Amino acid sequence: MRVAAVGDLHVVPGSALRLRPLYQRAAIVADVLLLAGDLTNDGELESAAELCTVVRGLDLPVVAVLGNHDHDAGEGRRVAAMLGAAGVIVLDGTAATIGTAAGPLGVAGVTGFADNHLTDGGPGGRTPEDTAADAFHLRDALASLDTDIRVALTHYAPVRETLTGEAPELHRFLGSSLLGAAIDGSRAAGALRGAGSGHGATAARTAGTVSTTGTTSTTDSTGTTGTTGTTGTTGTTGTTGAGRAARSGTGTGSADAPATALAVHGHAHHGQEAGRTPGGTPVRNVARPVIVAPFAVYQVPGGARIG
Repeated sequence: MRVAAVGDLHVVPGSALRLRPLYQRAAIVADVLLLAGDLTNDGELESAAELCTVVRGLDLPVVAVLGNHDHDAGEGRRVAAMLGAAGVIVLDGTAATIGTAAGPLGVAGVTGFADNHLTDGGPGGRTPEDTAADAFHLRDALASLDTDIRVALTHYAPVRETLTGEAPELHRFLGSSLLGAAIDGSRAAGALRGAGSGHGATAARTAGTVSTTGTTSTTDSTGTTGTTGTTGTTGTTGTTGAGRAARSGTGTGSADAPATALAVHGHAHHGQEAGRTPGGTPVRNVARPVIVAPFAVYQVPGGARIG
C-alpha cells in the first residue's frame, strides 16, 4: 500500500491556485493522503477555506489531524468542520478504516502534545489530564482498528529521534515519548494510571509507558478519576473520494492487536525524516521542510520512502 503524507503546509489565502495541482497528483502515486497538522498558517477561517479548496474532491481518501497553528485563532473546531465538509476525515483521538484500491487501511489520529504541556498548558489551556487522555485515546483508537495495516497520525513527534537537527532546548516543545508508548501499546507498569494528579502526570512522563491491560484510569476537568472498561464504541460510516468507505470510532487496547505499521508526524521543521519507536514502529517526520516535497510516499508495511 502506498501512503502519501505531509504536514506543516501552513496554507494562507491565495495558496490554492499553486497547491491544488500538486495534491491532485497524489491520487496518481498513492492510495491515501495523510495530513499531519499545521495545515493553516494561523487557524483563521479564510486560511481554512483556502485549504479546503486545495484538498476538496481529490480522487483518493484524505485523512487529517490538526496542529497547534490550526488552533491559533481559537477556531479549531470550525476548521475541522470545514475540512469534514470538504470530504476530509479529521481525527481527534479517533480512528477510521479506509477502503483503498490496495485494501483496507486503519488510521488512528490525534494532534498530540509536547512534554512541557504537562506543566505549562498547551493550545486552548490544555491540562495534564488532557495530555494523558490524548495518549490513551491514540492507544485505544489504534487497538480498535480491525485491519491488517494500521497507521498512527499525529502532529507532535512521538519519538526524540526525528527531532535530530532541532535545537536540543526545543525538543520538549516538539513532542512526547508518551505518544510513542501509545503507538507501541506498551503494557509495562501502567504508567499513565492515575495521571489525573500532578504526581501521576509526572510519573507517566518519566516512565514513558502506556498500559493496555485491564482498565485505565482517566480524569475529567474537575480532577475526578473514573474507569474506562474494555468495550469500545463505533461511529458512523461515510464515504470519501470516489466512494471509498470510512468507519470511525474508538475502543480499548488488546494485547494481541496487530502492530502499527507506520507512525507519521509533522511539527519538527528542522528535524530528520526517519526514526523508530522503542517497540520498532517506523516513524516518519513529514513536515514539508523536512521531506522537501509537496508530500512523501511510503510503502507500508515497512515504511520505505518510494516517492
